[in-house]
Amino acid sequence: MTLQNTRQNYGSIAKWLHWLSAILILASYLSVYYRHWFTEPKTAENWSVLQLHLSVGLTIFVIVVLRIIWRTFNTSPAPEPGSKLMHLMAKMGHYSLYMLLIIMPITGYMGTGANTEYFSMFDIPKFSDTAFYHFLVSNNLGLTFKEFEKPLDYIHKDVIGSWLLWIMITGHISAVFYHTYIKNDYTLYKMTTNKCTRC
Repeated sequence: MTLQNTRQNYGSIAKWLHWLSAILILASYLSVYYRHWFTEPKTAENWSVLQLHLSVGLTIFVIVVLRIIWRTFNTSPAPEPGSKLMHLMAKMGHYSLYMLLIIMPITGYMGTGANTEYFSMFDIPKFSDTAFYHFLVSNNLGLTFKEFEKPLDYIHKDVIGSWLLWIMITGHISAVFYHTYIKNDYTLYKMTTNKCTRC
């Protein structure tokens, strides 16, 4: 198993970052739904699950940034045979998913009025306590935190979190099934196996 990507296969670092991202996204959704469905507001359990959600969200941001950096400076495996339109759609889908996974943690952090107790190890100050918040929001935009939070909350929860990210994830998984069971190509195996099955 190689660390770096080759023209035939993804390396172990790309694979670990990919699957860690998937696990963290699932954990993020599970924590937020558990909080809303199974806990009472202003209870210790509610707060603990919120902190788990915040911690996972910030970790997703770091992992996605690392994925983008690694992808930028690494060879990507050669695409499977297909039309130019199919390759363009695949590329646009990947870029859109990366963009959403950057916007979600940013809007979540900036629109949360609580410090993040990062996996109970240390505190990350809430955005409204930072110098950048006072520079951007208070001094230049002239908004209160409540006014500033409202559009961020709408983007984070109602637009991206409730449907847009689900659409992109469903499309991503559907594409994997299409490549694996209809086209019978090696797209999935490049991200799961240690050896190129065609080599």
